Amino acid sequence: QVQLVESGGGLVQPGGSLRLSCAASGRIFSINSMGWYRQTPGEQRELVAIITSGGDTNYADSVKGRFTISRDSAKNTVYLQMNSLKPEDTAVYYCKVIIRSGPLYTYWGQGTQVTVSS
Repeated sequence: QVQLVESGGGLVQPGGSLRLSCAASGRIFSINSMGWYRQTPGEQRELVAIITSGGDTNYADSVKGRFTISRDSAKNTVYLQMNSLKPEDTAVYYCKVIIRSGPLYTYWGQGTQVTVSS
């Protein structure tokens, strides 16, 4: 019922910037939260940033001060502005949305590759 489409990944040099976008469509009654996770080979998926319906944000310690999460509620879209990128930021980034349609349901995007290398 709900689809998430991600965009904005790519190859950048250390110190560069990227902005990821994730648009949700389909049966959306109420969004509880939207966020970004990332995963590298051999590691578990980890939280990068979350924004709640009330506008509160939470970031992983490794990205605080460099990444900013925001959302456009009218478009059901969440963004991740990534500045001062480091090689260790290289990963597949996944969008996550939690929707309330009575109970809570979790949906994941397809993932977008971010590579930081010189």
